Amino acid sequence: MDLNLILSPIENWIEGLDQPLVISGPCSAESEEQLLATARQLKANTNIQVLRAGIWKPRTRPGTFEGVGVVGLKWLQKAKEETGLLTAVEVANAEHVELALKFGVDILWVGARTTVNPFSVQEVADALRGYDVPVLVKNPINPDLQLWIGALERINQAGITKLGAIHRGFSPMSGSQYRNDPQWEIPIELKRMIPALPMICDPSHIAGNRALIEPVSQKAYDLQMNGVMIESHIDPDNALSDAKQQITPKTLASMLDRLIIRDPETTDVDFELRLKDLRTKIDKIDNELLEVMASRMQVAEEIAMHKKDHNITILQVNRYEEIMNNRVEKGKKLLLKEEFVKNLYEMIHNNSIKRQTEIMNAENKSGETV
Repeated sequence: MDLNLILSPIENWIEGLDQPLVISGPCSAESEEQLLATARQLKANTNIQVLRAGIWKPRTRPGTFEGVGVVGLKWLQKAKEETGLLTAVEVANAEHVELALKFGVDILWVGARTTVNPFSVQEVADALRGYDVPVLVKNPINPDLQLWIGALERINQAGITKLGAIHRGFSPMSGSQYRNDPQWEIPIELKRMIPALPMICDPSHIAGNRALIEPVSQKAYDLQMNGVMIESHIDPDNALSDAKQQITPKTLASMLDRLIIRDPETTDVDFELRLKDLRTKIDKIDNELLEVMASRMQVAEEIAMHKKDHNITILQVNRYEEIMNNRVEKGKKLLLKEEFVKNLYEMIHNNSIKRQTEIMNAENKSGETV
């Protein structure tokens, strides 16, 4: 894939930026008093650089609190003047962009529900033409990396070079402990594909509850993300939206103090030599794994031919259950996590089924299906 994004480093976005970037504030601006009080406490207790607040709140069903609208931008402007904090809001259409910029908002972000719709993203992109403002794009609610990349490309093609991504997790398929499953492999792959792209994590929306915000934040920093966006409210329990995932400014301050910011590299020669030795061992093991997987696939192909010769179906449910149960138990004895073993054998089994299907449907030299 050809990804020719023109990007400005995050340190160029904000004068004197002390990385990592920390954006915080209430899920929603509920009243002038609530927003100003939160901003004052954030300023007094933390070193955050940017105050966020939801002005327009896209809710799943009508009749719930959907934000205060444009009046909230006036409150946000007042909070900026008083505290000196930069401001950030979510925008979902051209009108939002125009109003936010009119009231001096410093950073805009595109929400997950907007990212899923290329028409909406393009409308936002068109409204941004001619402006030099940082824009962050949240991942879509479904785990679709191409949709996320497409939204980033549309904004970039509108001339926005101060562009970043926000990882806020994906709608879980089943019983996840998180409100939105982090699926870390997706933002990691995005970072691999576009190394220069700044990435912010949104632990509040991933966690869905206060208890998980800190470990998610630490994981984000350990994966070398450029910052976090965490929802903070002076009275979280009585917030009009997403009460369970908001924390007080003082709680945020304590949490930020506990988070460990690790170095991406070092000049320690002994460390580098030891790391090189360990990576050599990993390379050797990986080569052995690939050879074993190739041998296993060859046997799977022989099984497919044997089934084909005797007109037997590809999928044998009882055998699949036997493999999964046996391998999980074996994995436990080897101190491997059950989820890891299950995921591994699901991939192996799916690939085996795919190959057996190809063999079953292969044509002979006369062109007839054999």
